Amino acid sequence: MGSKLSITLLALAALTTAAQAQDKSQSNTNDIIARGEYLARAGDCTACHTAPEGRLFAGGRAMPTPFGTLYTSNITPDPDTGIGKWSADDFYKTMHSGRFPDGGLIYPAMPFASYTKVTRADSDAIYAYLRAIAPVSQKNKPHELRFPYDNRQLILGWRTLFFTEGEFKPDPKKSAEWNRGAYLVEGLGHCGMCHSPINALGGTSQSDAFKGGLIPMQNWYAPSLTSNREAGLGDWSIKDITDLLQTGVSMRGVVYGPMAEVVHNSLQYLNDEDTRAMAVYLKGIAEGSSPPPAATALPTTETSLLISLGKTVYDRHCASCHGTQGEGKPPHWPPLANNQSIEMQSAVNPIRMVLNGGYPPGTKGNPMPYGMPPFAGLLSDNEIAAVVSYIRTAWGNRGTPVSAREANELRSAPLN
Repeated sequence: MGSKLSITLLALAALTTAAQAQDKSQSNTNDIIARGEYLARAGDCTACHTAPEGRLFAGGRAMPTPFGTLYTSNITPDPDTGIGKWSADDFYKTMHSGRFPDGGLIYPAMPFASYTKVTRADSDAIYAYLRAIAPVSQKNKPHELRFPYDNRQLILGWRTLFFTEGEFKPDPKKSAEWNRGAYLVEGLGHCGMCHSPINALGGTSQSDAFKGGLIPMQNWYAPSLTSNREAGLGDWSIKDITDLLQTGVSMRGVVYGPMAEVVHNSLQYLNDEDTRAMAVYLKGIAEGSSPPPAATALPTTETSLLISLGKTVYDRHCASCHGTQGEGKPPHWPPLANNQSIEMQSAVNPIRMVLNGGYPPGTKGNPMPYGMPPFAGLLSDNEIAAVVSYIRTAWGNRGTPVSAREANELRSAPLN
């Protein structure tokens, strides 16, 4: 009797131990999946791989480029049309080297030049998350690229010029917090894809990283993250930077356009530690000095007339929110005086905001943002140019006037 009881107790103990081990294993799996979801948010994967009104990560989003239209791929775990047959090694290879599991070349609209910096552990976590979402049976749409860009072998030349493979290497001279921020900004966040100038070959020189440029086909200007005359954050407080990243608004400025989508889809979901790390890194790469503004190409008389008309337009339509002296009512109505986004050499963004208006993103920290109405139907090209010229040169701002032609050219810019 005693021996049978002992055996029974041992069996129960073994079953309990096995169950506890299984629970622990399941808990670890769940933790990895949850981390993968967080990292996929940090990488803003949904922005490209989820089409408007489409299923999550099922692809099919059109991405116009100067070379034709690319369509994003299905990265759900569907075995026939998605990545259901991929292994973790296959996924890492794609992220790290910019090649499909069969060795095929990936067009660099997929930011593998940044994702190559992602660690194997983080890649595996993202893979685990994507394996856990609902599979969607949806075939990938063929790209529509012009000749000769439809020849993938040309990507070999692009890779030679613009791609350096390798995981992120921490700078031992910098703090752990700075290095974490660098990893997120340079790697998963792929901020350089927009905030670096893109040349005629669709590439960016490493020496020009984060120096700003016009986003192809979108007609928004992604400002330099290194120049304090643009979006360099050297003289911003860490709180102002983190507020902007997490909520889309801060005491120093507000995000609109493509950056509003980044905050909405990605940055608002980052934890406080990672947001602060990004802020520390971004503040650290800002340059302390800036070149003088470029001279205006407009004749002096024309400039004077523009500024005079611009003040009239501003006082009538803008001062009630932004203040008679451009002081604004931050954080919801941004100040225009001493506003870097107003003073930049490129006037594309302020012209577009006056023409099209817009909203900051709705975020958990700012769920009901205040927006700006569009004035394209109310103001003429001359009035648009005048009011933008006024706010770029008033109250000590060091911007330059813009012409009615510049305003007219942006009336046809895509809104999405």
